[in-house]
Amino acid sequence: MELYPKLILEALSHVTHPATGKNIVESGIVEDDIRIEGRKVSFSLLLKSTDPLAKSLVKASETAILTYIGPDVEIKGNIAVKSPVEPQTEKEEPLKGVKYKIAISSGKGGVGKSTVSANLAISLAKAGYKVGLLDADIFGPSIPKMFGVEGATPYADENGMILPIEKYGVKMLSIGFFVNTDSAIVWRGAMASGAIKQLLTEAAWGELDYLLIDLPPGTSDIHLTVVQTIKLDGAIVVSTPQQVALADAVRGIDMFQNEKINVPVLGLIENMAWFTPKELPENRYYIFGKEGVSRLAEERGIRLLGQIPLVQGICEGGDNGVPVSLSDTITALAFDNIAKSVVFQ
Repeated sequence: MELYPKLILEALSHVTHPATGKNIVESGIVEDDIRIEGRKVSFSLLLKSTDPLAKSLVKASETAILTYIGPDVEIKGNIAVKSPVEPQTEKEEPLKGVKYKIAISSGKGGVGKSTVSANLAISLAKAGYKVGLLDADIFGPSIPKMFGVEGATPYADENGMILPIEKYGVKMLSIGFFVNTDSAIVWRGAMASGAIKQLLTEAAWGELDYLLIDLPPGTSDIHLTVVQTIKLDGAIVVSTPQQVALADAVRGIDMFQNEKINVPVLGLIENMAWFTPKELPENRYYIFGKEGVSRLAEERGIRLLGQIPLVQGICEGGDNGVPVSLSDTITALAFDNIAKSVVFQ
């Protein structure tokens, strides 16, 4: 008798799975991988490895082939058991109480990304929004100092969730609250990524309108951990106008626009756009170049969210734990206007 797949399936239709009462062909247990080489037959059964009936169903399938086709069929030892592929379920969003999650990034360090993050968070809070700020710059946490809460220690609630520190209407967490920031943080990538994931998913952020995430400069495992852990609603890229910073900013933009990450870039912020002396507030000195970020935004078709001047008050405010957005200055107004431009309608 010539062997062919339909003949094999007809024989296997006589094998019933005791738990369902249906034959293994009808139940989809027989994998579509039947191979026939002369009188040798092989195929797979899709059964969970924990199924206690797996061995007996293999034995019953061998018997069915030998009974309904012929005793000369080489089938013994040729039936494999494969675990069925589980249907993928959509990943549950860990921050259900947060409406919008925005990453703040920079291509290189030293362009004032954390300063922008802190002041933007405060400007949003001043506008009446519930705001959280995660300092994900794990190797150089600066948010605690900028808010004047370096000695704070977050505690856990009754459910073991970390309670953020709150000041100026902003809830915040930083690795700086848990390590000695006077010493270098020497962690492997997996340790750093694990810490960020914990601060995101094991914290009692509660109901927030906006959670700002101050990412490390460049592109790293931390960035990937964030986008794999939560769904970001957008990213803001901060740069100074100088060419070196702009080249790195382009890489940051490309990272977010990569099809595997696919996070909308909400806009660019030009920090240190010009220097204005305190005693000459009308004067502008373009130390790092003029409107480099503005041109980049136009070239890439991305919004320029705002230009922040380099003024003495920003540095003093960050060092003293009183961000400039709390003041009544032109710089504070610039941050307030940026906050308005990033608000989701």
